[in-house]
Amino acid sequence: MGTHHDLPHPLNIDGILDLHAFAPREVPDLVREYLRVCRAQHVLHLRIVHGKGKGVLRRTVHTILMQEAIVKDFRLASDRSSWGATLVDLYPPEVNPPTRTAPARADDEGGPPPWWYRLLQRLFLGKRR
Repeated sequence: MGTHHDLPHPLNIDGILDLHAFAPREVPDLVREYLRVCRAQHVLHLRIVHGKGKGVLRRTVHTILMQEAIVKDFRLASDRSSWGATLVDLYPPEVNPPTRTAPARADDEGGPPPWWYRLLQRLFLGKRR
């Protein structure tokens, strides 16, 4: 008998993606596909619930959002969930998104990327300074 992570999870395309029911290894592909499906169905304002915890899942989600050209903007929620959820704005399907050349973040001040982002680049992309 498998774990609860072995069972398929039906998703509503309502703009709210709660990642608590998914295994961490499923998150990158799940988030990317959810973004694409929402955009195709004209659901352009999303809430991705990653929880507060240690911030590992939040950083994973934010890294994905920085890489996806269809993401217009994202920010931490400012309601009671605060840093346990990220709000995402997508470009409409009829708009060609700009080519993503650098991470686009609402709180980016034009300075160097944070240490954790440089670490992720080294680990996953093999980039060095």
